[in-house]
Amino acid sequence: MNNAYDGGPFSPQRTGSLPTTQLVELALSGKYKSAEELNYILTRKSGLLAYLGTDDGREIRKRIERGDQQAAQVYQAMAFQIAKEIGAMASVLKGRVRAIIITGGMAHPPLTDWIRERTDWIASLHLYPGEHEMTALAEAGLRFLLGEEELKDY
Repeated sequence: MNNAYDGGPFSPQRTGSLPTTQLVELALSGKYKSAEELNYILTRKSGLLAYLGTDDGREIRKRIERGDQQAAQVYQAMAFQIAKEIGAMASVLKGRVRAIIITGGMAHPPLTDWIRERTDWIASLHLYPGEHEMTALAEAGLRFLLGEEELKDY
């Protein structure tokens, strides 16, 4: 797992890892009024949204099916970066990987097919599509309210 706010592959709204020197130049260029504004762009208005004008995987898949080459190239680039991150994690685990798990609203082909092509030598890929973040947050909140879990400050 990676912290999508601070690195890794780009995502529907986030830039992912960026070249440090160019990021520093951008931050100090005067183009953005504050660190908050630049962080907002990097974490809410980048990634697929910036490249394709949408962060909706269903829309991107439809565009690819209709022959949109730009959508296909950007989606393939995201799959490439995700596979690269999986490979990096496999190396620090010394290759002892039992499974690769992809979750979320974009856990569908062709994105997952392209990831599988590059990672199936590491471990089997398991897909759990769907967005269950709100359910997980609600369940964690309930565990806190019932005294079963301590509140964590990130």
